[in-house]
Amino acid sequence: MIKKTLSDATIRAAKPSTKDIRLFDSNGLYLLVKPNDSRWWRIDYSIHKKRKTLSLGTYPITSLADARRKAFELKKLVATGTDPSEIRKESKKENVQLQINDERISNGLSPIDSFKYVADEWFDKRMQQMTDGYKFRVYRQLTRDVFPHIGNKSIAEVTSQELLKIIQEIERRGAVESAHRTLRTCSQVFRYGVVTGRPCSDITTCLKGALASVKNGHFSAVTDLKTLKQLLISIESFNGSKIVYSALKIAPHVFVRPGELRTAKWSDIDFSTKEWRYLVTKTNTQHIVPLSKQVISILELLKPFTGKGCYVFPSLRTPNGSRPISDVTLLAGLRRLGYGKDEVTVHGFRATARTLLDEVLKYRPDYIEHQLAHNVRDPLGRAYNRTTHLEARKEMMQEWSNFLDKLRDY
Repeated sequence: MIKKTLSDATIRAAKPSTKDIRLFDSNGLYLLVKPNDSRWWRIDYSIHKKRKTLSLGTYPITSLADARRKAFELKKLVATGTDPSEIRKESKKENVQLQINDERISNGLSPIDSFKYVADEWFDKRMQQMTDGYKFRVYRQLTRDVFPHIGNKSIAEVTSQELLKIIQEIERRGAVESAHRTLRTCSQVFRYGVVTGRPCSDITTCLKGALASVKNGHFSAVTDLKTLKQLLISIESFNGSKIVYSALKIAPHVFVRPGELRTAKWSDIDFSTKEWRYLVTKTNTQHIVPLSKQVISILELLKPFTGKGCYVFPSLRTPNGSRPISDVTLLAGLRRLGYGKDEVTVHGFRATARTLLDEVLKYRPDYIEHQLAHNVRDPLGRAYNRTTHLEARKEMMQEWSNFLDKLRDY
């Protein structure tokens, strides 16, 4: 039977001194009496040829019986080769993380190592070399379709079935290509989690073939004059935001790519020369869009509302309009007017202009191709520069706007 060298009476009778006093019990347990009369339970033990000490609480909050029970349990761990101090460190680490997560959640932030936390880390470290437009589209996919469902869930606990449900929901609304892009983005987040030591795997690998294939095709465009007339009338009656209304009105007149339109900057527009000059990212070439009187008038009406910022068509959801409207905003505007994706797209205005400028207004094909910012070459195979046929293109753009107005109003 183990001899007990301490009792509550002995402890109560102990008086503090100018130095620490140790009152020994058994199993390496002792009570440390400090000069200020605070009394701490301690246990000494050896593991892996190292001597260590742990605190077991204070007396009398931790009674003699409680201290002996804790000491006995710790000795059992040591006997199996387990270091109690390492367990305590891990426990403290978990408690700290729980506390941090509670604070993050109360502040509207995602928990540490949640899917959103890892995705944000991946985005900050791996997407910085991408263009602003691409980064915006990628993060918007996550924010709109993924984070609301699994954002705050531990990335290690996300299942393939949960992710499948998310991408199938995107697919059901007809956005098959977007569903594929979202799945690819999630795969990159999971793989980043793996290489950074999170206890997760790329669960997207088992979802290959779960989505319908993307069907490549032309953007829906209107070339029938009666249908185009009704579309222009519908745009004129749009009752959404002034920014979207202005962008929809300008889109048929300038027939640039949707990304170029929505990211238009005030600094690139010259009201004196009536020109919009910018870099075509697709071909990495400079481009000039002559602006008709109609387009200038729309921009002049819009400038008091957005002219203090960078973008002509800023998103109202970002502070100070620091980002342009999203790539789906104009599409949503067309859907609001009742046009399906198989009827009209913003990109389709390019095909509309190409067809009607050629077949109805009888403009030279090379003028049209230059204005579409296509890579046009001379007979010797040399690319024309951006000012080629500029005066003729200015005339063409003004006649095109006149044509659209006349078609709409008569």
